[in-house]
Parts: sequence; structure tokens; C-alpha cells
Amino acid sequence: MTANFTGMTALVTGTASGIGAASARWLDAQGIERLILVDRDADGLNALELSCVVERHAGDVSDPAFWQALEPQIGRLDHAVVNAGIAAGAPIAEESFEQWRRIMSVNLDGAFLTLATALRLIAKGGNGGGVVLLSSVTGVKPMAGTGAYGSSKAALAHLAKIAALENAGAGIRVNAIAPGGVDTPIWDSDANFRAMAADMGRDAAIAGFASGTPLKRFATPDEIAATIGFLLSAQAANITGVVLSSDGGLAL
Repeated sequence: MTANFTGMTALVTGTASGIGAASARWLDAQGIERLILVDRDADGLNALELSCVVERHAGDVSDPAFWQALEPQIGRLDHAVVNAGIAAGAPIAEESFEQWRRIMSVNLDGAFLTLATALRLIAKGGNGGGVVLLSSVTGVKPMAGTGAYGSSKAALAHLAKIAALENAGAGIRVNAIAPGGVDTPIWDSDANFRAMAADMGRDAAIAGFASGTPLKRFATPDEIAATIGFLLSAQAANITGVVLSSDGGLAL
């Protein structure tokens, strides 16, 4: 699939690695003129090699002051990928409130602040645009041990639908994507995965986790980025308010 993003500007959060970095590379390959990249990991941001105009901002997406300072600097905005997030898991009865708030702060509060900023800037341009929020299969299908994470991702899916309804009149399309397993560094924060990786190697651990999906594979970040790019592109001009699953059939 090819898409034309010539002359456009996009904001991508959580861009230091994984799906965010892949989305930045995909947009760059499709001719985007300017990328606004946000992540707490300044080194990861700086390591991205892109050919377009790039503005890198190291900061916390859940900090309102960060967005208040950044919004006036962005200027024109056509698209946004609301991707920044963290993962952790525990049964509800065992999950600490501190962990609950940490996940909600980044995954939901940060997404709200990013989305609100993007919507204002895109609307100001008067030409419409597209936004994609990163939900998760855990926000669609209940899974044990994902109380905070799954709830945050379910909220993002509904937030995307509300934003789509509110902004359709301005020509702004808002959709969400709900990936299943994706081979990204986020897996390395899971204690069970780390134990498997130490025992059998990371590739075998990924394959082991993926064996529970109908397609028996995890997506690559580039595959998810291409799907995000499709939703942002003119090829998806009649699609808004959709939560698109890309989970290898896990939600079936």
C-alpha cells in the first residue's frame, strides 16, 4: 500500500521504540513533510534516522504542563498517532493502587492530553485530518491479570468513538487499533516473559506466547504501523469511530 502524505505534519507519541518508531518510519517513507515525536526516552528519539523534518520532544505525555508548553510550538497539524503507553499486570485483588494510577496516568490521562491537543491543532488548520489511538486486544477481550492495563485500553477505544462523533463535522476522523501480541520491547517488562526468555531465548519465548493465537504468530511493529497509516490515509476517508483489531484472531 502506498499513501500520499506530502506536505503534511504528524504527531506521534511513544516514538522511541516499537509501534511508535515504526509509525514514524512508515510516515517518513510515505513522504510526510514533518514529524513531531514525543517520548520520555530522549536517547531512543535521537536514534531514529528519518529523512523528513523531525522535531523531537522528550517529555511525559501525562504532564499537562508539557502539552501546554508544546502546543503553541507545533503549528500546523494534520495527523496524530496516540501511541505512548506502559504495561504491567496483576490480579485485581493483588494490584496496588499505585500501579493502577501509574498505568492510568500514562495510558489514559496521557492519551486524553495528547488527543485533546491534536484535535485543537487539526481543527485550527481547517482541512480535517486523522487520528489513531492505540488500544489493545485486552481492551476488547477480558483477560485475567490485565485489570489496569485492559481497562485503560478499553477506555481508549471508547474515547476514540466519542472523539470521532464530536469531530466529524470538522472533517477529523478518529479511529483506534487494537493489536494483540506485537514483538516490541514492552514484553521485556513482563516477569513471566523475562523468565521464559532467560530459559529458552527471546525468539522462542515470543513464539511460545504467540502459540495461543489462532494464527500462531505475533505481529511486527511495521505491520501495525502500516495499518495505522492506512487509517490515517485518504484510502480510509470514509472510516471513523472504528476499533480495528489486529490480533491474529486472539479476540475470537
